[in-house]
Amino acid sequence: MPARLRLLRATTVLLTAALTVLLLVAGLAMTGTWSSVADRDAPRTTSAADLNLALNNMDAQAANILLSSGDAGKGRLQTPYTKAVGFYGDARREIGHDLRTLAVAAQGSKADEKTVESLTDDFAEYQELIGRALENDGHRGGKPAALADYRRATDLLRTRLLPAASTLVSSNNAAFDAEYSSARSTLSAQLAAVLVLGVLLLAVLGVLQWCLAHSFRRILNPGVLAATVCTLLAVILGTQMLSASADHLRVARRDAFDSVVALSRARAVAYDANADESRYLLDPQRREQYEDAFLAKSQQLYGLRGATLSTYDSELATTWQAYETDHHDLRFTGEFRRELDNITFSGERAAAEKTVDTYGVYQRDDRKIRSLLAAGKEREAVEFCMDWKPGTSNAHFGAWMAALGEVAGINRAHFTSSVQDGRSAVNGLLPWAGGLLAVAVLLALLGLRPRLAEFR
Repeated sequence: MPARLRLLRATTVLLTAALTVLLLVAGLAMTGTWSSVADRDAPRTTSAADLNLALNNMDAQAANILLSSGDAGKGRLQTPYTKAVGFYGDARREIGHDLRTLAVAAQGSKADEKTVESLTDDFAEYQELIGRALENDGHRGGKPAALADYRRATDLLRTRLLPAASTLVSSNNAAFDAEYSSARSTLSAQLAAVLVLGVLLLAVLGVLQWCLAHSFRRILNPGVLAATVCTLLAVILGTQMLSASADHLRVARRDAFDSVVALSRARAVAYDANADESRYLLDPQRREQYEDAFLAKSQQLYGLRGATLSTYDSELATTWQAYETDHHDLRFTGEFRRELDNITFSGERAAAEKTVDTYGVYQRDDRKIRSLLAAGKEREAVEFCMDWKPGTSNAHFGAWMAALGEVAGINRAHFTSSVQDGRSAVNGLLPWAGGLLAVAVLLALLGLRPRLAEFR
């Protein structure tokens, strides 16, 4: 009997130690995962998306400057010109910041390092071309030369800068996804291991209690009973820590960040489409090209099979009315569909629907711009496109972007809160689980000590 009790004691100590180490390793690993998610994976993905947006915005504002500047200042649209110059500078500074952030994030990945290096070189060339275009535009009669330089710059943007930026978005998002999948798999394995070790430890304590009752004619040993209760609580807290971490990680990645990425892409496409309107007015020789590009980007946002610019508005109204009647009746594709398929949080659906409503207003403005130009009212078309007064295209574009920002803000807030809740689950539950296991082994040893002393 003493040998059996000593064996059970040793087994109890070993299983308790194993369970404690497992929970400690799992907690530390999860703390590292949350740090990677919050401080590396998410920021580098959003930085790549922000770079994509800023590149589109900078090119759009360059087109707006050329469109509103007049001839060496004569006939200038002052408010649109001033705003375009300010937005242009903001976008250029944002691109510099994003490139520095991505250069740091790319360390360790040769493919990403090469992409960032190529982006930096191409952006320098792009700035040189735009700078030359703006310089030529400042000279009387310099618009044709400025337009030629702008064409080369926007072609560089379209063929090299934007594809490289999109590659970084996809690469960083894929790396985040891999981190997420690995963490979820690890958590599942750790949860199973905790349950197995916990059941084994409880079983050993049960056998120990039975042996003591059988050998010493006592119903229960208080120390072993208390150790069993502590162990059960520790297992419950440990499994709760791991399952809560998995749930918070899923919400952060799938429910929140997937929407953040989709909305960031939508915002970049929106700025590029808005730039296509300015390019359309600025460059008569490429109007057909920019009209097709605008439609293609509209299809990326709210896809309608077979729609043309002349039918797009009516089809958008029809399909959107069908959705408003039945939220399961989604007859469109694109980034807005992706967001509406991933509605999770309070207020998100209303904000997403407002985004599509304001998008519809902006689309109708585009048709007005083209109608004015077709009627020979070029000055009126430019003013309606570029002015910021209520009821103009830029004012409606701003309302659309504000609505889009509201949806993104909801998802960003829930991403942040999920990360905080995940960290709190580890920091709050791990010390209690570890402390209970330490108390359990101490109580078991104290409960056994007087019984083993009787055999001396």
